[in-house]
Amino acid sequence: MISLTDLRGIEFTNDLLPRADVDIESTVDAVRPLLEEVRTGGLEALLNLSERLDGVRPPTLRVPKHVIEAAEAALDEGVRAALLESIKRARVVHEDQIRRDHSTAVAPNAVITERWFPVDRVGLYVPGGRAVYPSSVVMNVVPAQAAGVPSIAIASPPQKEFGGYPHPSILAAAALLGVEEVYAVGGAQAIAMFAYGAAATADEAAVKPVDLVTGPGNIWVATAKRLLKGRIGIDAEAGPTEVMIVADGEANPSWVAADLISQAEHDVLAAAVLVTDSDSLAREVVAELLTQVPEAKHSERIKEALAGQQSGILLVENLDKAVEVANSYAAEHLEIQTADPQSVAAQIRNAGAVFVGGHAPVSLGDYCAGSNHVLPTGGTGRHSSGLSVQSFLRGIHFIEYTREALNEVAGHVKLLSETENLPAHGRAVTIREERPTRTAQQDTQEAILQ
Repeated sequence: MISLTDLRGIEFTNDLLPRADVDIESTVDAVRPLLEEVRTGGLEALLNLSERLDGVRPPTLRVPKHVIEAAEAALDEGVRAALLESIKRARVVHEDQIRRDHSTAVAPNAVITERWFPVDRVGLYVPGGRAVYPSSVVMNVVPAQAAGVPSIAIASPPQKEFGGYPHPSILAAAALLGVEEVYAVGGAQAIAMFAYGAAATADEAAVKPVDLVTGPGNIWVATAKRLLKGRIGIDAEAGPTEVMIVADGEANPSWVAADLISQAEHDVLAAAVLVTDSDSLAREVVAELLTQVPEAKHSERIKEALAGQQSGILLVENLDKAVEVANSYAAEHLEIQTADPQSVAAQIRNAGAVFVGGHAPVSLGDYCAGSNHVLPTGGTGRHSSGLSVQSFLRGIHFIEYTREALNEVAGHVKLLSETENLPAHGRAVTIREERPTRTAQQDTQEAILQ
């Protein structure tokens, strides 16, 4: 069902950590022609690719407004209430992240002001493979709106059973958030559409390119992001989802097993890892998995994920070692289920999101915690953060110096420019001392030019 590795008494290295074997470079040669096809073929190429790769040709690339409205009208009232609660909680958290302009006087009459601006246009990708993710609509749109992004577009794969348009729950979530620009396109071709845009045809309006693409996806989406990074900004090259649970003998084994299963449900490559200093808990969790997995709706998928090289139970000497393992792994989702979860959580510095205590399972964060579930995977939590308002903002410095303030550092600028063998840099400063006002010759030249 799941492997067990005893790390006690041996020197720990990252090579001992279970990881999915995902190589984006292996798909580059397959993805690159798709991107070129979209770049040169535009809307028609996008429709052809959907027919070829998704098995359905959308009636239109852009989902008509009436289709989106119909999806919202038909939304189950319970699901509507759940989505609205998710939106409300996410707004509370993300609006609290808004950056404020700030000015710093580094010297008299020398002021640096940092001002924050949203990107002009973003493309938000919402997957639609084994599962449907209206929650990802919420997690992408809410921080973009909180940041003040003026133009938001969503792309999600066309679904054969829904007439070639994205799943109705995704369309309904977009409607609840007030997003009207939704495209029935998935995979690498969706990222290409956002990067290159597409010219108008007799049947459809043009698709404007975006400045930034965010949202999780499969390896094809991640590869397209890598190849197009630079032309567009990206949030991350998301890999398979993962959870690591740090637990001691006080943890409830049925809860731990359920949380491992909930993550394994996503995909056969999903990682589910337990780190514990308790032999008895490890045995009890295995027993619970043997009972709970066969009862799960997606039991075969879960079994494959739990048995994969990316999943496992790691036995360690103590919780200090468990913390070391957790910080090395930098899990997308890290759960702390110990007798004193706050003290353990206080030692965590590398993770996408940390779920503290037995009553904060990852599924809470997926939907209604208020946190964002678009998080760094594959160990990138060591250097990257999850999606937030900051992801959609750019800080720009505005530099204001008076003549006196510039003269105060002119000598330093000149000396440093000579040190770097860039004397014209220094000259651009000293000329302002030598010629503080316009000369009569310059006034004459301007008159001649006029």
